[in-house]
Amino acid sequence: MKPRYLTKSRFKLALECPARLYYDGKPEYADQKQEDPFLQALADGGFQVGALAKCYYAGGIEVMASEHEAALEETDRLLEKENVIIYEAAVCFESLFARIDILVKRGNELDLIEVKAKSYDEEESNFLTRSGNISTSWYPYLADAAFQKYILSRGLPDYSISAHLMLADKASRCSIDGLNQKFKLTRDNSGRTRVLTPPNLTGEELGSKILTQVNVDEYCELIYGQKFELPSGVFDFSGYVNLLAESYAGDKKICITPSAECRKCQFTTTEADELAGLKSGLRECFREFYNLSDEELNEPTVLEIWNFRKTARLLQENRVKIADVEESDICPAGDGRPGLSSSQRQWLQVVKARDRDTDYWIDTHNLAREMQSWKFPLHFIDFETSSVAIPFNKGRRPYEGIAFQYSHHVVNQDGSIEHRGQYLNTVPGLFPNYEFVRALKKELEGDEGTIFRYAAHENTFLIIIYRQLMEETQVDDGLELCDFIRQITRSGSRNGDSWEGVRSMIDMCELVKRFYYDPATRGSNSIKKVLPAILNSSAFLQEKYSKPVYGASEGIPSLNFQDWTWIKYKDGRVVDPYKLLPRLFQEDESQDYSLLSSNDEIQEGGAATTAYALMQFTEMSDYERGQIASALYKYCELDTFAMVMIYEAWKDMVFLQ
Repeated sequence: MKPRYLTKSRFKLALECPARLYYDGKPEYADQKQEDPFLQALADGGFQVGALAKCYYAGGIEVMASEHEAALEETDRLLEKENVIIYEAAVCFESLFARIDILVKRGNELDLIEVKAKSYDEEESNFLTRSGNISTSWYPYLADAAFQKYILSRGLPDYSISAHLMLADKASRCSIDGLNQKFKLTRDNSGRTRVLTPPNLTGEELGSKILTQVNVDEYCELIYGQKFELPSGVFDFSGYVNLLAESYAGDKKICITPSAECRKCQFTTTEADELAGLKSGLRECFREFYNLSDEELNEPTVLEIWNFRKTARLLQENRVKIADVEESDICPAGDGRPGLSSSQRQWLQVVKARDRDTDYWIDTHNLAREMQSWKFPLHFIDFETSSVAIPFNKGRRPYEGIAFQYSHHVVNQDGSIEHRGQYLNTVPGLFPNYEFVRALKKELEGDEGTIFRYAAHENTFLIIIYRQLMEETQVDDGLELCDFIRQITRSGSRNGDSWEGVRSMIDMCELVKRFYYDPATRGSNSIKKVLPAILNSSAFLQEKYSKPVYGASEGIPSLNFQDWTWIKYKDGRVVDPYKLLPRLFQEDESQDYSLLSSNDEIQEGGAATTAYALMQFTEMSDYERGQIASALYKYCELDTFAMVMIYEAWKDMVFLQ
């Protein structure tokens, strides 16, 4: 029987919640973070950063074995050398196991280098809080290094060991063009993700260093001195790691006290998971700790209350269900602005859940007044963006924002709707931001109509591009583009440079929070939750879009859909339109496209970013590139049309003509 090692990925999972170790890897439990590792590598950029780090430590030998025991034997042979650089070194101590990104041996000295696709700025990044504790944002990375150093120090006690993080240096600038294109991703024959790097890259070909190495020994010592509290006792680092290892090896669950962090649990079920017979780890934990029945577990819990800060207290008091929440727990009160305050919205959610009231709530008076202030034509825009660790172009910093796609719908005063414009960069290695803004400017500058976004994302990225333009000296129309951005955005204060544009975009998400609530969203304000809810409650939308009017010659012009019907039913409910998006390669499913994951639908913003990375960092045919672009166009178009449909439903609900 193979040993069940506590690896560094499982240690990281246990730091989030020790109980999750029990559910990890068990096929009978739903896992919402179970992802194709190749696409995950594309999304986070870790493999490419790791490959670049190895270039900085040229001449190393990679441990290629994937099986634990073979990798350990291969590493031991390499450590017999007096001096050696090892990539993916395998180390273990008892039932603890880790693969170290880069291990440098000089005699009896070992440098452990953990490479992270995380940005670091020496002037701004603080590992410690003012009180001397490790920052929560840095803790997982430092604990990872501490875990590996612990294994090394126990497994190789005769060595002097120093731990380091290698991070993307946000203060550095790339000195060459096309650096990221030197690190292409692929899958090998065994399915493992690999980086294709040109052989014998020189320092000149790599340019100036954009990764920085930071010694973290003192932070490891702080973690070793930490106390870990569990219902079964208080443990030091060594005792805690041993408990995790023994529990995982014996397949035993570590019971903990539920907390507000449980809302982030990945071992929860969707409706589809339940139909497939998968189990929820979260439900099991709550059933065991609170002795709840299945019927009680089906009721909404306090974890669902939007933006609620007292969840932990209620759980400690064994008040798990929303029905257990009292008005004094929330103290709903107005904030002097039209619509619901945060506390009033929370109490509305509680009351509707407690009373099993499934009807939507809308502030017809204030929403109608808001809508009457808008100026036609109405513009609805959505961006898809990315930030890559290894820059596209000379002069760019790691993790600079990249805006690679937008969609734009227009509603005219007569009620007519059109999908007016779109932009998508599909060219590998191209920095698209300025062309992106030029195209957007051309579409929006022809009138003074109100512009809408959903949440802060579009505003944030336009300001990022504004800052980039202000640093440029060779963009001929830079000042014009900056002026346009200032007109349609609202800035925060930064070095005294603040503004609110005359056409500053209206945030529809904020309108949802103030003026509209549907219990079907279960407290979420995401457009992915609001759209299905409003489609199921709006007879107007159901009547209009149950016909193939979208992309029809006598209907709503679309750049990507033809004679499309948005309203389809399943079990008496309107199907989520995002689930109607086509497969990436539906036109020829007989071909074997190894770049695809088994879940090849573009449904979430993260998936769109991953698809963009797929086009940037892998080798593919023009056909594949075209099919991915087609799916991205449709996904982004739905995002802006979702805003249009919400607007139409509100107009009907508040009786605006």
